[in-house]
Amino acid sequence: MKIPEPFIEGTDHINAIVETPKGSRNKYVYDEENDIIKLKRALPAGMVFPFDFGFIPSTIAEDGDPMDILVLTDAPTFPGCLVESKVLGIIKVEQEEDGEKVRNDRVIAVQLHSRMYSSANNIDDLPEGLVKEIVNFFASYNQVSEDVFNPLGNEGPDVAIKLIHRSIKKASESIKP
Repeated sequence: MKIPEPFIEGTDHINAIVETPKGSRNKYVYDEENDIIKLKRALPAGMVFPFDFGFIPSTIAEDGDPMDILVLTDAPTFPGCLVESKVLGIIKVEQEEDGEKVRNDRVIAVQLHSRMYSSANNIDDLPEGLVKEIVNFFASYNQVSEDVFNPLGNEGPDVAIKLIHRSIKKASESIKP
C-alpha cells in the first residue's frame, strides 16, 4: 500500500487511512513492516466502533504511533480505505503506558462531501451528545483492555491542525538517512 501525504495539497484537508470501519467488532491495525492490515483483537459482544477509525499517514503522535483519527462517514468504508477528510477538532486524551502518562489524542474529522455532516466545520458543530458518546466509546474500549483513559477536553480544528503538523515534523525527524 502506498501511503499518501497527510495533507491534501493546497488545503487544510487531510488524508485518513481507515484501519477499523464503522460497525466493526474487530480492531484492525496497519502492520507497516509487512504492509498489510492485520486483526489486533475482537471487542466484546455488543461493542462496535461508532465511526471509521484509523490514522493520519506520515505522522508520529506523542505515544509513538501514527496520529489516531476518527472519521465521521455517511456509511462504513473498509480497512485500508483512503478517506479525504475535513478536520473538525481533537479530543485530548491522556493514557498510561508502562506506568507513564502519555498523550494519545484523537483527531475528529468528517469525510469530504458528506451528506450527513456537511455543515460541520468544528467539533462543536456536531449534534449534541455525539462527542460525549465518542468519548464514552473510547473509555469503554480502553477499559476492556484495562488501560487508563483520561479525557482532557476538546479543541477545534486550528489546534488539531497544529498538532497534526507537529506530528508530521516528529515523523520526518525520525526518518533515518
